[in-house]
Amino acid sequence: MNHIYISLGTNIEREKHTKAGLDALFEAFGELELSPVYESESVGFDGNPFYNLVVGAKTEKSLVEVCHLLKKIEKENGRISSEKKFSPRTLDLDLLLFNDEVIKIPIILPRPEILYNAFVLLPLQDLTPHKSHPEVKKSYSELWKCFDKDSQKLWKIPFIWNGQD
Repeated sequence: MNHIYISLGTNIEREKHTKAGLDALFEAFGELELSPVYESESVGFDGNPFYNLVVGAKTEKSLVEVCHLLKKIEKENGRISSEKKFSPRTLDLDLLLFNDEVIKIPIILPRPEILYNAFVLLPLQDLTPHKSHPEVKKSYSELWKCFDKDSQKLWKIPFIWNGQD
C-alpha cells in the first residue's frame, strides 16, 4: 500500500473547486486525511487569493497511475494544460510525496515546493508533523518552525466538506 500526499489549490470559484477536487480524490482513493484549508495570496503572479490544503491517502495505484489520475481530475475541473506555471487555476493537484521515495523521473519527488511554499509546508506539517522529509531528514514541524513566516502570508479558514471541518 502506497501512502501519498497531494497539495490541492484553487483560486477560481475556490469553494466549488476545492469540494469537487476532494470529491474526486475520495472517489479515487477512499478515506482521505485532510489538513485545514488555508487562504493565501497568490505566489509568483498577481491574482486572486488561493485556497490550499494537503490531502493524504493510501492507494495500490502506481506512481504513474496517480500522476495520470491527478491530471485527469484537474482537466475534469476546467484546468487547461497549456496554462502558464504562474496563473489563476480552477484546480491544481500536485503529488508531494509517494511513500518516502526520492524520484527524479517521471516527476521530482519529494516535490521541491515543500521546502519553499508556506501553503504546502504548513498544511503538510499539520497532517504529519513528525514525518521526516526524505532528503533533508528534518521533520515537517522542524521545517515549519524554521520557515520565514513573513515571506508568505496565509491564514486558516473555516471549511466544511462532507461534514468534516
